[in-house]
Amino acid sequence: MLTKIKRIIKWLYPGMKVKRWILLTGGGLLLFGYGWARLIFDEFLVIKFFDAFIILVGIGMIIAGIKKLMKSFITVFLPERERELVDIMYRKRQLEKGTKIIAIGGGTGLSTLLQGLKSFTNNITAIVTVADDGGSSGRLREQFDVLPPGDIRNCLVALADAEPLMQNLFQFRFEGDTEFKGHSFGNIFLTAMTKLTGGDFEKAIEQSSKVLAIRGRVVPATLERVTLEASYFDGSKTLGEAKIPSKGEPIKRISLRPAMIRASSSALKAIEEAELIILGPGSLYTSVIPNLLIQDIVDNIIKSHAFKIYTCNVMTQGGETDGYTAFDHLKALINHTNKKIVDACVVNNAKIPEHFLNKYREKQSFPVIADSQKIREAGYLVVEEDLVNFTDFVRHDSKKLAKTIVNIIANYV
Repeated sequence: MLTKIKRIIKWLYPGMKVKRWILLTGGGLLLFGYGWARLIFDEFLVIKFFDAFIILVGIGMIIAGIKKLMKSFITVFLPERERELVDIMYRKRQLEKGTKIIAIGGGTGLSTLLQGLKSFTNNITAIVTVADDGGSSGRLREQFDVLPPGDIRNCLVALADAEPLMQNLFQFRFEGDTEFKGHSFGNIFLTAMTKLTGGDFEKAIEQSSKVLAIRGRVVPATLERVTLEASYFDGSKTLGEAKIPSKGEPIKRISLRPAMIRASSSALKAIEEAELIILGPGSLYTSVIPNLLIQDIVDNIIKSHAFKIYTCNVMTQGGETDGYTAFDHLKALINHTNKKIVDACVVNNAKIPEHFLNKYREKQSFPVIADSQKIREAGYLVVEEDLVNFTDFVRHDSKKLAKTIVNIIANYV
């Protein structure tokens, strides 16, 4: 009892910045009560007007006191750069009412999409491939027997609402001649969190999401360890996601090893509740399709009443989609799954500047031709828009892409 009293008294300590607002609110309540009592018992009309004025003044003091009191509390927990409390609350409430969107894929493409979408809804779930076995993710996967954290990390940072410094920290990559060379801090953090949670990768993602204060959720497509295998038209095969593009042969089919794996329950639940499902953008054979090789995920997407979109890549990818048009991308997706996997295809129709074409030509990468008529003849809706960002690379612009998705929601969802 004595401890509780001490805690209450602490609110009255100097420098707490709450006493004046408590007094203001209390004074407002007293004025409101006094004015209301006078209004009931006074008989003269002129005096009643004065009583009503006292009530209004009391209400004004109460509102001002509560507002200032809440602001004193909230500024302790929010950075100074944040806007007024009413704006924050309104924005949060509006985003919570947003469309339930599922984005499926991996790599840079998926994180670009998420970065744009988070301005329109908090109801985003990113379902991310765990077939990566190259670079930092591959090394951590082998050394610590964890699922690859790289694509997960990129999605967490894309959805983050934390300070830019925290986002930069997660993307920080170590250099120099040390055993940490090539590793990003975020990958190491997720690996350590997985070990701290007893190997629970989903819980590690959940805790990391709190650190970055993300909007929405990021979940792995499966919690089982998988390896990607490519079969080529010349009859050869390559095992391992990182090695697949280096073969330089046209890919016939992608498969998982082991073949029969289960989707994560969180991914399946998210698909069941979705209003819009987006596949891509991202590397067709190593980021998008791997998620769709899990039969549970494909079955749930087909059963879903959500509107389904495939966002086609802007450029072809050397070793994966050489010479592919937009229709070729869609056809590969359907051949690995089901013709009902999508309802519409979003393609870029902006012209790529010549100096970028020269730069990408060296990497055997070329603009994806928007052969929209073939897609329409196959029975799918086509949405053509300028979707490109030309800052340093030819990639999807997160804002343009998100705006296109929002327009689709307005017309079809």
